[in-house]
Amino acid sequence: MSRRIEILALVLGDALATAAVLAAVVSGRAGWDWLPAVAGSDAGGIAVLVLGWGVLFAFSGLYAERYARGRLDELATLAKVVAFGCLALLFGLVVDRLEASELRTAIGVYALAQFGAVGAARLTVRAVQRALVVRGYGRHRAVVVGWSDRVETLYHDLARYPAANIEIVGAVRLRAPSAVPVLVDPGAEPVTISERFPGGDALPRGAIEVTAAGAPEAAVAELPGLIDRLRVQDVILALGTEDHATLDEVLRVCDGKPVTLKLVPDFYAAVGGMARTEHTYGLPLIEVLPEPMPAWERRTKRIADVVVSALVLLVGAPAWLVIGALVRSTSPGPAIYRQTRVGRHGRPFTMLKFRTMVDDAERHTGPVWAEQRDARVTPLGRWLRRLRLDEIPQMWNVLTGQMSLVGPRPERPYFVEKLTDRIPLYSRRHRVQPGVTGLAQVKWRYDADLEDVRQKLKYDLFYIETMSLSLDAKILFRTVRTALAGQGQ
Repeated sequence: MSRRIEILALVLGDALATAAVLAAVVSGRAGWDWLPAVAGSDAGGIAVLVLGWGVLFAFSGLYAERYARGRLDELATLAKVVAFGCLALLFGLVVDRLEASELRTAIGVYALAQFGAVGAARLTVRAVQRALVVRGYGRHRAVVVGWSDRVETLYHDLARYPAANIEIVGAVRLRAPSAVPVLVDPGAEPVTISERFPGGDALPRGAIEVTAAGAPEAAVAELPGLIDRLRVQDVILALGTEDHATLDEVLRVCDGKPVTLKLVPDFYAAVGGMARTEHTYGLPLIEVLPEPMPAWERRTKRIADVVVSALVLLVGAPAWLVIGALVRSTSPGPAIYRQTRVGRHGRPFTMLKFRTMVDDAERHTGPVWAEQRDARVTPLGRWLRRLRLDEIPQMWNVLTGQMSLVGPRPERPYFVEKLTDRIPLYSRRHRVQPGVTGLAQVKWRYDADLEDVRQKLKYDLFYIETMSLSLDAKILFRTVRTALAGQGQ
């Protein structure tokens, strides 16, 4: 079952179960017409409540990926969400419509019915999903990185647990120095596991194996290419407790890639607090660098991005048109400057700004950082920068989901390529959506040299590890204060 179909099945199951409970309660309890009354009619009220429950489930992370977690964990989360939703519904909308003696019964009966119906629907979807996974449909594509014997052991463990939802499509095997590096052509005939993994069956067609002799970094360097070519979703590390350098290299080359990293448990001490334990149908793994924000905060952050960016673009439209006309009239060139930047997971996008420099400013120099008193900046552009108004067109990037209001500032591909090689962990900035403003912007100046980049990276990494709505609010407040004070650069 693909990810899209899984979500659709869960949403439909939840909606049908919720509607069935509401219809049964309304028809079975003559005095319970308060449930659909929020919309003025039975059909309308049921539709509103079904939508409300769906939004609550989404905010609570019940549509997040749970292929590696047990059904009891999912039911426990569902119970908490149902309890909260019922209390909010009853006390917020109908507490004044019920007698005190009826209130306890109403809460209990409706909560149990809602939990039972939605839970049964979800268990049905998960049962179908697991049956499909066991038959090889919709599994996560994974690459294993580790020493040869550990790779073999991990493969056999995964083969014994088909419901783990993991299919090995490639391997980076670290061998003793006597081994010869080899890259298997993905178009060749299937490689038998008896040749690579003694005692097993055949690898799937298209599986790629990279083998390194004595130099783990040489093999690990091939990992980003394998991730892209094989559309990998998981990277599983089968290393030893002493392989800190290899782990660091894997983290470095995978930073910014749309994959999850999982370790075998005996490597837990090497990663400290950066991991959470996860059991995959009896096979224990440890997830490295999990999502930095809870599901409800991520969704709230996105809603805030959409609402604020839409309001800024619509309410201030006359002012933005005037600024655009001034840019065009005060210097030759377009009003809006378009530049390719690197976004989340390393994906490029076109970022928009009001043009603040002369047209084609890098014609003779190539890509360079702006200087503090850059002669290429126009008089109007200097004023726009001080008030941070040059960033307003990026609200369109925020509205379309390419950026967020708060996050690490996106950089150009030219600089990303150079900085990734020179600064460890630089690409970790690509784990999250880039922002119009960020902690590094309110704490540090514009990039003028490599040392500025290093300092701002510290703030970016701190932001990623401590992301929260309250931190975003503080950064936005400081950004607005800086703009009003005319202290932008």
